[in-house]
Amino acid sequence: MANIGFRIFPNPNRPAKELVEQFRDVVTPHISDNLNRLHAIAPGLRPYHKEGKLVGTAITVKSRPGDNLMAHKAIDMAEPGDVIVVDAGGDLTNAIVGEIMMRLAQKKGIAGFVIDGAIRDTEAFKNDVFPVYARGVTHRGPYKDGPGEINVPVSVGGMVVHPGDIIVGDDDGLAVVPAEQAEEVLRLVKEQQVKEEAILASIQDGTVDRRWVDELLKQKGCEFVGSSNKI
Repeated sequence: MANIGFRIFPNPNRPAKELVEQFRDVVTPHISDNLNRLHAIAPGLRPYHKEGKLVGTAITVKSRPGDNLMAHKAIDMAEPGDVIVVDAGGDLTNAIVGEIMMRLAQKKGIAGFVIDGAIRDTEAFKNDVFPVYARGVTHRGPYKDGPGEINVPVSVGGMVVHPGDIIVGDDDGLAVVPAEQAEEVLRLVKEQQVKEEAILASIQDGTVDRRWVDELLKQKGCEFVGSSNKI
C-alpha cells in the first residue's frame, strides 16, 4: 500500500554538468527575462552566506513544517553539484538546517541549500561561501519525525521546482531553469548578454538610440500635458 506523503523517489536524471556549469557565467535577470519572468522564486527567500553564486541541480524535499528528517536523507542521497531544495511551507517556527547540516553538505560537494522555511546558526553561514537561501531565521531547532517526500515537485517561494531543474542564485535572487529547456534558455541568455554589452558600449560612446521610448509612448496613446515635448 502506497504511503502517500511519506515516500522517497530515486534521484532524477540531471542535465550534463558541462551545461549546468555554463549558468555560472550568467545572471538571474537574464534568465528571468528569457523565461518571460515566470520562473523566479519569490524575493522572500534571501541569501545568508558570505558571498558567491549558487548553481546546481535540484534534489527536492517536501517536508512537514518544522521537521527536517527528509532534508537529512536528501543530503545523504545528493551527489556533488546538487542543490537541496526544501519546501517547508514557508514556516519560520523551527529551523530546517543549521551548521551541522551545512558541514555535511559541504563535505559531500553539494552546491547549496534553498529553504522555504527557517535556518539557524547564521553566524556560520554568513562567514562561509556555502550558498544558502532561506525565508528567515530562528534559534528553535527542528523535529525529526516526518512525514515528507523526496524528489517530487515542490512549491518554493511560489515557484514549482521539479527534481533535476537547474537552480541559479545570485545577489538578485533565485531562478529556476526547467531541465528540458536548459539548452534553449542558455542560448537565449547568451544572445541577450551580447545585446546588452552593445547597449552599454553605446551609452559610453554617446550613440545610444532612445527613440524607442517616444515611439512606444505614441503607440500607447500617451499625451504630454503642458509640455513642449512632442511625440
